[in-house]
Amino acid sequence: MNAAFDTAFGTTPDKRPESAAGHFAARALEVRIGGHHVCSGLDLVLMPGERLAILGKNGAGKSTLLATWAGLRAPQGGEILLAGKTYAALGAPAAARRRGWLAQKQHDAFSSTVLETALTGRHPHLGRWQWESDEDIALTRAALARVGLEALEEREIHTLSGGERQRLAIATLFTQAPQLYLLDEPLAHLDLNHQIAVLEQFSRLAQEESAACAMALHDPALAARYSDRALLLFGNGEFLLGKSEDILTAEHLSRLYAHPLRAFNDRGRRWFVPD
Repeated sequence: MNAAFDTAFGTTPDKRPESAAGHFAARALEVRIGGHHVCSGLDLVLMPGERLAILGKNGAGKSTLLATWAGLRAPQGGEILLAGKTYAALGAPAAARRRGWLAQKQHDAFSSTVLETALTGRHPHLGRWQWESDEDIALTRAALARVGLEALEEREIHTLSGGERQRLAIATLFTQAPQLYLLDEPLAHLDLNHQIAVLEQFSRLAQEESAACAMALHDPALAARYSDRALLLFGNGEFLLGKSEDILTAEHLSRLYAHPLRAFNDRGRRWFVPD
C-alpha cells in the first residue's frame, strides 16, 4: 500500500493546523451503529465558508455520521467541537445557535401553519419566557421568501406536498441562522429547479456569511459543483476525504458505488454517468 493511499484512507489528507479556528472539528472520530462501522480515525475541520459533500451507498452511514456531528448521538471514540468547544461545554441553547440540523425526514406531531413552523427556528435566540418579536417574524418571512413559500405562510403544514415541506424545513434553518449547517439529504423531494435553488442558497450563505455546510448528497455532479471538499463513506469504516476535485473522480466513485462510472467535462463542470 503506497504512502498516498495511507494518507488518503483512514485519516484526513488536508489536515488543518491545531490553531485553525473552524466552525466544526472532529478529532480521531470513531462512529459505529450496531455492528456497522461508519468511520474510524476521522479528523476534519470545517472552516468558515467551506462546503463539504458526503457521499456513499444506502446504508453506508451518512445519516448516522451527520447525527453524531449534530450532537444527537455519542461517537464511539474521539471528540466533536463547535468553535473549539464540546456540546457538553456549550449547552443545548448555545449549540443550537451555532449548529443547524436538517433531518432526512420531518415528523409533524401537531398541526401548525407554515409561518409558525418556520418561527421555531428563532427559539434558540429567545429567552425562556420571551415571545417572538416583529424582527423575528420579519426574518422568518424573509426565509420563507428565499425558498418560494412566502404565499403559503397561513397554510397548515399537513396540507403541504413533500417538496413544500422540505423547503419549509430549510426555511426554518435559514430562520435559525446558525454558523454550521448539517444537512441530511437536503434535496429530498425537491424538483430540479428547487434543488439548484437550495444549493445556490447554501453556497451564498458560505460565501457571504461565512457559514460552513456539510451535506449528504446522492448526485456526484451536484456534489462536484457545490462543494469544496468531499467525504466518501465506503460502508466498512473506510473513508476518503479531500478536495472535491481530487476525490470526486470516476475511479473513486466507481469504487464507492460498486458500479463503473464515466466522467465528462462540459463548460468547466464535471458530470458522471453510469457506464
